[in-house]
Amino acid sequence: MFNKIRRGNPVPESAGPVDAGETMARDYHKYIYRKVMFIVGCIIAAILVFAFAATYGSSNISIMDVYATIWNHFFNQDALDPYMDWAIFTVRLPRICAGLIAGMSLGVAGAAMQSMMKNPLADPYTTGISSGASFGATLAIGLGITVGGAGDAGLVLTAFIFSLIPAAVIILVSSLKHTSAATMILAGIAIMYLFNAATTIIKLGLSDSSLSAVFNWTVGDLSGTTWADCRVMLIFTIVGTVILWALSKKLNILITGDKNAKALGLDAHKLRIVLLILISLMAASIVCFTGIIGFVGLVAPHIVRIFLGSDNRYLIPASAMFGAVLLMVADLISRWVIAPTFLPVGVITAFIGCPMFMYLLIKSKNSVW
Repeated sequence: MFNKIRRGNPVPESAGPVDAGETMARDYHKYIYRKVMFIVGCIIAAILVFAFAATYGSSNISIMDVYATIWNHFFNQDALDPYMDWAIFTVRLPRICAGLIAGMSLGVAGAAMQSMMKNPLADPYTTGISSGASFGATLAIGLGITVGGAGDAGLVLTAFIFSLIPAAVIILVSSLKHTSAATMILAGIAIMYLFNAATTIIKLGLSDSSLSAVFNWTVGDLSGTTWADCRVMLIFTIVGTVILWALSKKLNILITGDKNAKALGLDAHKLRIVLLILISLMAASIVCFTGIIGFVGLVAPHIVRIFLGSDNRYLIPASAMFGAVLLMVADLISRWVIAPTFLPVGVITAFIGCPMFMYLLIKSKNSVW
């Protein structure tokens, strides 16, 4: 038998583990490559959607004129057409940029919230941010009670402050008593119902015009955003995204459970408070300018998680870009479907996100958690 084995030129014993190690290394590189390519694909999709959205509008401006105007705006002022420049840089691009930034922020905040709570139903508004902002906007629009003066600035600041009150209450409760993720979600839901009830009471006494204005703000709208609004949103989005991505490894540990986190030297309770503050600030900075745009923070991370899994090192950047694509596409459809008027973008995000989400959940064979 020994001679038969020798004639068969068997692989040396040491080669077995080496081949297995090389196979595992190749599989790991393929695993990482797929994740990176998905993120790159989302970035390319965001660029393409942004470029196309800039060419679409109620004004009859050709694609070549759009990009010639953009070029002239920065590099050749002498050849600039004032009307086209106004239409593109005052009307179209701020709205598109707001959709890009808001989609990124809501996608990142949703991914972090779901990982932090380990709950598929969590989103950036779980803490009651949307209900608090809605209450603040109703006070400003309906009763004229604002923080920081009248006008749009007063409305934005009032909505921002009231949006943080529910999160502050949850953080305070958590500081007094170490609470679980489920308890924080339940507290957020309770505060949300409280603010919704207070908002409803105020609405009962409003005029038709004020009620219409409150409704338009509540359903979410990107049309009124300006470059100044985009700058503020961008600051919160970039800072929040960088910090959350830096905490992504700790978020991965948190997903495994509080006991495992404690065994690895991680204080889950303190980390949740830090994450809650970051997520609240990111979501509040979007809501106070755009109103309540639902479904992006819930659906975008879920869809990305189906393709990439729950590793937050890749989930957070991918959710940012996928959320941006989703919201820009939704805004583009909202401008097109009943042009020259438009539907609220929050309605479109629900119509697009829900069927896509249900289809992927049905087709997905494996659990994403």
